[in-house]
This record gives sequence, C-alpha cells and structure tokens, in this order.
Amino acid sequence: MHTRSPLRFSFAALLTTASVLAPLAPTPLLAQGAGSTPALARGAPIPMDSAVTVGRLPNGLRYYIRVNHRPEKRAELRLVVNAGSILENDQQLGLAHFIEHMAFNGTAHYPKDSLLNYLQSVGVRFGADLNASTSFDETIYMLPIPTDTARIVRQGIQILADWARGQLLDSAEVVAERGVVREEWRSSQGASERMMRQWLPVAFKGSRYALRLPIGNEQSIMTATPSRLRGFYDTWYRPDLMAVVAVGDFDPDTIEALIKRDFSGFRNPKPEQPRTLAGIPGNAQPLVAIASDKENTGSSVSLIFKLPREQMKTVADYQRGITESLYFQMLNNRFTEIAQKPDAPFLGAGASKGDFFARTVQAFSLNASVKDGGVERGVAALLTEARRVDQYGFLQSELDRAKQNLLRGYERSYDERDKTSSASFVDEYVGNFLTDEAMPGIGWEYRAVQQLLPTVTLGEVNTLAAGWISDSNRVVIALVPDKEGVALPTRVGILAAMDSAARAPVTPYTETVMAGGLMAPITTPGRVVAESRDSSINLTRWTLSNGVHVLVKPTDYKADEVLMSAYADGGTSLAPDSSFMSASLASQVVALSGLGQFNRVDLARKLSGKVASVSATIGDETETITGRASPKDLETFFQLIHLQFTGARLDTAAFQAFQNQIGPFLANRGAAPQQVFADTIEVTIGQHAFRARPLTPATFAEVNPQVALQFYKARFADASGFTFVFVGNVNLDTLKALSERYLATLPAEGHVEHWLDVNPAPPTGHLTRIVRMGTAPKATTLVLFTGKASYTPQSRFALKAVTDLFQILLDRTLREQLGGTYSPMTQGGMSRVPRQEYQVLVQFTSAPENVDTLASTMLAVIDSLQARGPDSADVEKVREQLRREHEVEVKQNAFWVSNIASRTQNGEDPAGLDRAYAAMINGLTAQDIQAAARLYLDTTNYARFVLLPASATPGGASR
Repeated sequence: MHTRSPLRFSFAALLTTASVLAPLAPTPLLAQGAGSTPALARGAPIPMDSAVTVGRLPNGLRYYIRVNHRPEKRAELRLVVNAGSILENDQQLGLAHFIEHMAFNGTAHYPKDSLLNYLQSVGVRFGADLNASTSFDETIYMLPIPTDTARIVRQGIQILADWARGQLLDSAEVVAERGVVREEWRSSQGASERMMRQWLPVAFKGSRYALRLPIGNEQSIMTATPSRLRGFYDTWYRPDLMAVVAVGDFDPDTIEALIKRDFSGFRNPKPEQPRTLAGIPGNAQPLVAIASDKENTGSSVSLIFKLPREQMKTVADYQRGITESLYFQMLNNRFTEIAQKPDAPFLGAGASKGDFFARTVQAFSLNASVKDGGVERGVAALLTEARRVDQYGFLQSELDRAKQNLLRGYERSYDERDKTSSASFVDEYVGNFLTDEAMPGIGWEYRAVQQLLPTVTLGEVNTLAAGWISDSNRVVIALVPDKEGVALPTRVGILAAMDSAARAPVTPYTETVMAGGLMAPITTPGRVVAESRDSSINLTRWTLSNGVHVLVKPTDYKADEVLMSAYADGGTSLAPDSSFMSASLASQVVALSGLGQFNRVDLARKLSGKVASVSATIGDETETITGRASPKDLETFFQLIHLQFTGARLDTAAFQAFQNQIGPFLANRGAAPQQVFADTIEVTIGQHAFRARPLTPATFAEVNPQVALQFYKARFADASGFTFVFVGNVNLDTLKALSERYLATLPAEGHVEHWLDVNPAPPTGHLTRIVRMGTAPKATTLVLFTGKASYTPQSRFALKAVTDLFQILLDRTLREQLGGTYSPMTQGGMSRVPRQEYQVLVQFTSAPENVDTLASTMLAVIDSLQARGPDSADVEKVREQLRREHEVEVKQNAFWVSNIASRTQNGEDPAGLDRAYAAMINGLTAQDIQAAARLYLDTTNYARFVLLPASATPGGASR
C-alpha cells in the first residue's frame, strides 16, 4: 500500500532532466489491422476499442473486461473508487488513505490478516504485486492474480467486492494500523516535504488541493476511529463511484458473471452526496512560491501557465494532441542542446502540458534545474526559448525528425499489439472511468496517425502555443537550498526576469545537420569459424574469426524487441590509483561526447526514426555493453556497437557542461542526511580504502577527461575477450551476417585481460555506525550481513529463498505486529569477483525511539528461524511466489539476456535457467531455508548503520 504522490503533475521528474518527452502515448491495445481505410472526418468521434467490454450494473458500477494472454495464466484486477482526499471534511483528514490500509486488515470474507495470508499462498507478493494508492481524487486497489484455477479467479473478484463494500473497519485493527500509517507519513518527512508545505498554499491559493494532502497529518492519523472511517467509507465507497477493471488470460464471460454476482447487490446510500469536482481558481496576478531548506541539494524553477482542460473526444482533438506531441518533442530537443553548452543558463530543462492536479485544469509548464543563485537566469532562458518558437517557429528539418520519431513510436506499439502485457492496459481503462479519457485502441490510433501526421504543417505547430503564455494564471515555484553565501531568489527578481525576457529581442534558431552515414562501410567482413547449438533452450553459439563469442536466443516474446549484453573482464581494477577517478567516469565522459564523427546532439539527429540504443559501462572488474533495438533497425544497432569500440571521442565542451551540471549537486550533497548516511555506509564497508571515497568536489577534481578517454579506449581496444548475447525477435541468418560484418571486424589482438583484486573485503564481526543529522523526526536503519559464499546456482537460489521468507517475516513482525515501520525491505545477493561472498541487506525507517526495539525484533526473528526453521505454510508461500515469478520471467527477453550473460561469464551452463531452476523451486524445504538462514543471516557478522535526527539520542546496538 502506498499513498499516491499528491504531485500528479510531476515537477520532480521535469526539474532533474532535460529528456525529450515521449510522443503522445499510443494505446498499447490489440486491434484489427492497419489497412487502407477511408479518410477520417475531423468532427467524427474517437471510437471505443471493440476489444474491451464496457458495462454498467443497475446500481451504477461500471466494469471493463479485456482478454489478453501476456503474461499467460495471469490477470490484472483493479477496483477504482472515484473518491480521494479532496472529499474529506475537516474531521476526516487522511482517512481516505487510512481506509485503503484497512482494506488489508479485515473484510467480510477475510478477517484480520487472512487476506494477505491467502494471497501470499497463491504467489502474490505484498507491495510488489498487491498494492493500492490514494490520491486527491481517487483510490485504486491493485490485485494481480494467477488465472490457472477457477477458484483463484472467483476469489479475486470477491476480494475486489470486499474492498468495495465489505471492509470491517474493526476497532482493534484500526488502532493497530495507526502506527503503520504514521510510519508511512514519517517516511515522507524531509526537505522535499517541508518545501512542499511552503509552496503548496501559494501555488494552490484558494483551492482545497492546498488543504487535503492524502496522507493527512500525524494527529489525524493517530486519532482515526472506526466511526470516522465508516463515515467516509459509507458516503463515498458506493457503486456509482466505482469501476472494476479486469485484463488478462481468462474467459471474459466468467469474469462478467462474477462481477455481476458479487457487485450487483450493492446499493447507493440515500440521499447520495453529490460528487463535485474541486477546482483551482484563476489568478490575475502571478503566484510566486519560493521554498528553501537547509537539506535541499539543488535549485529548480517551474513556470506554470494554467489553462482550461481540453477534451479528447473527436478526430480534431486527436490531431491537436499529435501536434502538441511534435511541439514538445522539438522544444525539449532545443532545451537538451542548450544544456550541453558550457555556459548554459540551466543544468537541464523540459516543457510539458497536462493535468494540473484538478481534473478541470491543465497547465503549460516550463521547468529547469539551475545552478544555485541562477533561478532568475533560468526563468529568463525558459521564456526566451518559448518566445523564440512563438516568433520564428521551428525549422522544417526539426519537424521532419519529430514526425519520424512520433510515427515510429506508434508503429512499434502497433507491431507489439499481440505481445502487450496486461498491466499496460489497465491505466487507460482507469483513466476512461475517472476522466473520460479516450480509448480507441492502437489499431485505430496507428491508422489515425498515418493519416493525420502528414497533414500537420509547420505553420500549425509554430502557432500552437501562441496563447499558452499569458499575463494571468501564472504560477512560479522555485525550490532552492537555504545555504550560506547564496542569496535566495525574490518575487521581485523572478517577475523582473520574466518581464525582461518578454521584451528582449530573440534571434532565429539555426542548426547544421551533418551528412553521411554513422560510419564508413566495412568492405571485408569477418566470418563465423565455429558454431554450436543448445536445443534445450534454443541457444546458438558462434565463435568469430577475431575471437569474439556470440550467443543468440531467438524468441517471440516481443515483436519489436532485440536486447543485447556483452562483457569482458578488466574494469577499473586495471587503472592505477592515480587515474582511478578518471577511469571510473570514463564511460560517462565518452557517452557525453557522442560517437565517431557525431557529437551527442548530431548523433540524436542522425538516429531520428530509428529504434536502436547502445551504452557502455566500465565497472570494478568488468566492462560491459548493453543495448536494445527494433528488428527493423539491426544494422544501425550493430553500427552503434561497432562505434562503441572504435568511435570513442571527447567533446570538451560537453564535458565542461557536465562539470557545471554535477558541480552544484556535489557542492550541496553534504547537506542531505540520506546522502551522508549512504557515504558513511560505502566508506565503512569499503574499509576506508582509496577507491571507496565518495564522490565530492575534491574527488571529482581528479577527473581528467583526456585520461578518461584513453582509459576507455584501452578497455575496448581489444575485443578478443568479449562475449555478446542477443535475445529477441531475430533471424539467425540476418544476425549472423551482421555479426560477421560488424563484430568479427572489431579490433582483436588475442590479448584477454583479467581483473585485479584491488578492493578490501568487508569488515567482520559486529560493527555499528550512527550518523546524527537532519531535523525530520525519523530514523533509518540499515543492517548488512556479509560473509564468504560458494558461488553456485544452488547457493544463489538458497539465498533468494531465505531472503524472500525473511521479507514475509519482517512485514509480519516489524510492520503488522509492532506497527513500527511502513515498509521494511530485505534483499540478498552474491558476487563471484573479486571474491565469492554474499550480502543480505535489511532496511527500515522508524521513529528514533523505536530503532533498538525493531533491530532486536529483527534479530529475534533470525534466532527463531535458525533454531526452529520456518513454518510450513510460509515455506509454501515462498515456493509459490518463486514459482509464479519464474513462470512470468521466462517469457521475458530481459530475463534471458541478463541471465545467459551472467551464467556464461561465471562458467555455468545457461540451460540451468529453466528446468533446473524449476526443480529447485519444487524441491525447496523448510530445512533448506533453515540452513540458509544459519549461513546467510549470521548474527556474529553484521554491520549496523543508523541515521538519526541531529537532536536525537543515539541508540546502541542491540547485541
């Protein structure tokens, strides 16, 4: 369960990146073919996808049912309640969200914790699968279930019905859940939350959205009562404000019958309280909110221009959406280009248009992350670029590339129409119910784009935003650090910057598009000198004439996806300490610079309309190359791979821009408690070694871009030691020819390198480190168990099994029984190099005074597990979760490419990824988990780290 972020209009993502916005999201739905069809009339309505059954019960409840077979034997179920915190009265603050919690603590058919126990027993994970969210205007319950038995399907719909009208709201359970909800509230405390409390009343002046944060407050949470909860539940949880969404591998008639059976008996209350929509008032004068905090690590600004909400009802509306997508793609490309200049006025910027919290309001937003003290300059730069478009428009070459990219996005979605996962459908159906969002299906959308996109003219795009920036309905939100030596921006200064930008002359945008291909043609390809095949997992192996190894697994899991992973030993372990910092950032330096003859901006232009991306990473002991592509763009894909080896370059201007971007973050990172905490853990586990130093202004100053480039070239100068793994929709003959042309011709001298052991082992025994920093009333505890391990598939499986069971036990004890934390997390892993060792990490937030109690309880859980072993029912939960997880992941390209690569790198047989792993799941016993607990949860060897507020009294280790 989680509270949906109140910031549905996501400033955070826009303020930290200058990424190009995706095209207007194509609907990933199954539909009929995109053949020749009559021209669309602009006034014609957007149709509803015929693959979806939409119905309404006599009591007003709506339902959406769609058959989809990806993944097989699975369904995504949703209960959508058109009610959220905006409907709370003054005595109900936070109770819409509290009710969401109570749905898991007793219903008509599942008293107390029996619901969670049942769902875990059929393989549904709490949090990862089973979840819910509450926002201002709606509450959504998420239930993914297996569908291979009729009983599970029946009970899945019954659970939705219990959430809808069968919550018990038992007094003892309410009291117990207060602590959990308070800990969720506590986990959100910090600099971001404090700054939100500063800007929210200003930006939403006169609106209920400033007064109804879904989480409520500590007092409202701790005084929640069954009667108050019941008042909200009975008023707003009613059939005419609900929808059931079911997408999956099932019989649709059965699902419809079950919905009618379980929901038809519900009645709306009399009299019904009207479900009104809250708004956000207009403002004649600008609303300027300036929020600061001593723990804030960056400066950002958002310029928001409120607009009436536009409907998406007709073909003309759809064409407007296409035009907007083109506009934002081009504008954001310009922002990206500016950010890569050494003297850029912002570190990253982006523009968007969408819903602005209220369902009746949209906004055009310009957002930028800036240097400290640079808010006003950033404001001026954002408006200047928007005005440049208003005055001179875009170039035809920009529009041509944007159209290519947009059309290709729709084409990919259409090609994947039979391979789309059920989870990809549900959000659109939820949107249709809540806001009447159109849902025509990808077949109609692809045909519409094919017809409408060519008709969009440069003039239409250039005039699109003419009325978006106005003198009224302006909102400015600036978030800055409260830092000595840095003056805070002022309302007067920000408005003056806006006024100046509105009057300053602008010049037309120009660009130079480089001609030529990505690389020179290769006239003499290499060849495959050895070939073998493992039919058990359909894996083909080639050895190329230059010594490079290639492994290929063709699949039909996705129609338009090919994934690649390549690896070789070495890494930064081969760099001397004197150049370690340059080596550790070498792949980033090269990525910033482009490839071959193209800088980063030119390379992006050259790849317009292509679906192919490749990136290189240099780790401690390995160098890797990963990538993905469409089968239609495999030659471009292979050229990019080739250039990662042969086309590394240095763009000094781009590196200087990177210095400017990372500089403010490095200068401020010491003010963030969580960052200092993370640095403390890294340095301590790294035994204060030279290479365990955190990234700071001083360590970053050691980076020499020329040294970084040379180290990168050295790591990729000889491809002899590389193995490439390709998984996806590939033709073996095609891939073989491309491998001979582009991989067999990579430079290779036959010199295979080996990593060096340059990092010390983690400390042993008991170790406690306490960091006291910050003002938020919360503590973070991290416990790390480490030790030697036998790196085998069986050992890794045992570690996975015991950590999965440990997660169940911690949820049960720390969260449900004690109410001491919201979301305890445990995870385990093993490494083969430079040593065979394991790590098990446990982390939770809590009240500072509860740190030792929770840590002691965690250790007591371990003691019990080691002494008595797990309960048989819990073992079955783990077995079922592992089984269900494996059923899904073996039908995913990402699973195979990563695991084939890691297994072959470790000298293991990739065939063990399927049947052998399934056998381990089926053979798992309580004794296996008990033995794993004794081995991997070694309470004689762990490090404990605690982050406490600066004013809190530090707690000692429990043992």
